[in-house]
Amino acid sequence: MNKSVVLFFLSVCLSCVFSGCMSIKQPKEVFALPDYTEDDVKENEKKRIEKLSKDTPVQALWRAVLLGDEETVSRYEDNLIELLKKAVAEEDYYTASNYYGSLSAVGSKRLGEIGLNARQIFSKFYADIPGLVLNDENKKLLPKTMADCVNATVTIWVDKGIKIQNGAGYADRVIGSGFFIDRRGYIVTNHHVISDLVDPKHEGYTRLFIKLARDSETRIPAKVIGYDSVLDLALLKAEIDPPFILALGSSSDLSIGEKVSAIGTPLGLHGTITSGIISAVDRKLFTTGSVLQIDAAVNSGNSGGPCIDQQMRVQAIVFAGILQYQGLNFAIPVEYLRQDLPFLYHGGKRSHTWIGAYGHTMREGLTETGLEVQYVMPGGVANRAGLKKGDVITFVNGKRISSLENLQDIFRNYVPENILKLEYSRDSENYSALVYLDERPDQPGYEIYRSDLLTGSFIPIFGMGLSSSSTMSSRKFVIDEIIKGSVADESGFSVTDPVTILEVRFNEDNSAISVNLSTRKKKKGYLDITMGIGTSLDSPYYF
Repeated sequence: MNKSVVLFFLSVCLSCVFSGCMSIKQPKEVFALPDYTEDDVKENEKKRIEKLSKDTPVQALWRAVLLGDEETVSRYEDNLIELLKKAVAEEDYYTASNYYGSLSAVGSKRLGEIGLNARQIFSKFYADIPGLVLNDENKKLLPKTMADCVNATVTIWVDKGIKIQNGAGYADRVIGSGFFIDRRGYIVTNHHVISDLVDPKHEGYTRLFIKLARDSETRIPAKVIGYDSVLDLALLKAEIDPPFILALGSSSDLSIGEKVSAIGTPLGLHGTITSGIISAVDRKLFTTGSVLQIDAAVNSGNSGGPCIDQQMRVQAIVFAGILQYQGLNFAIPVEYLRQDLPFLYHGGKRSHTWIGAYGHTMREGLTETGLEVQYVMPGGVANRAGLKKGDVITFVNGKRISSLENLQDIFRNYVPENILKLEYSRDSENYSALVYLDERPDQPGYEIYRSDLLTGSFIPIFGMGLSSSSTMSSRKFVIDEIIKGSVADESGFSVTDPVTILEVRFNEDNSAISVNLSTRKKKKGYLDITMGIGTSLDSPYYF
């Protein structure tokens, strides 16, 4: 099962084993916005920007804009223009699209020098990406029957050699499913099926093969092109002419109750088709976006296989089932694959973006009205750009934002090292800011804990705002905010409850936190209670 799914089901009643204890260790210094009116602060920032320009030229330009020095802005704008020209000359449209979009966001007047407009660059960028454009050669390989759909799928076979257990040797392998999306032999599957092949911590023998549905005996070598551990997707390639390919549909057209079919290799049974319906469309098992719930039978080995509609188009990719509960299975919407393919095709690990903030969708009745910022990490992008708690994000690059999902959908179209224009409201006034898309850490909550005091970090981690209640102890607080639906809310805490933090612990990979505390809950008649609360350090509400 995918790691994200595991964390989802264990987030409330955390049962992982924590590696050790950590005292309440606070950062030595919490970031404060610099005052660029002071000459020494301004000069130090120029030196930092110079260092950044060598590896992250887009970030250097963004920091120059924040600095507000025209000469510095011009210098790093010129630098990025030259890099953009070089990328276009080398036909590196992946890089060119990132640079062009960032220069456009800062209002560069020199983009006319490039010779190509945004539409032309992006058209060239997408032209060769498998699965996104059905040319005539690919159209010839589209299925006409369900049997053809089966023959468009493959078994993914990861050979890990021999495993020794109790003195005996066993074949160690991972079996999953995948499907062809292009006549050149490109295959889509789940990241977790091939994760050992790309995990730098994995030691040992690994080889990747595929098996065709119509020839389950022959193992054909394949290679990993790109992978995304967050969305659990991977792009493979085999040097073979596929018998058929599957076209990508649009799961936005799907509604609850519509019929779908899953094709894969459950328990090693090649080319198995199971049918069912869409049970739900908004299950939040990922840290970005929602997944589909289906009731088509799914078992071990189905992971990475296609979920097709009655027109034989891929609408989702199967990625998880709950073995203990029949009919409780999940699939990744095909839109996420469409967004991911350009980055997977570029190769290597697909990195996701964030700006170091936390928040929820605002609603008036049943109407979504915007994304409320409920926390900003000190020193993070949002903080440097001027966003504050209570701001409501309404537009990103001119696109209306009415929900957190809207923002996540836009962010999935980008990789780190991009600049976007963000619009927001504050106290009934409208503002705009340029934000630099940073790389999303594996555990955002852990980065927040390291960057802020408990009075701030407990808001995004537990949904509990704290104020210090003692000048004699750094462990004593009073709750001044509870976010509805959060761990703190579900644990029965209320505003004005006193809290003494006794111990903070993390698990081995810093993916979960456990806190021991004493309190007197209002809802429990102010009886003295010592208790523990725990949660995952990643969630869909970090952005």
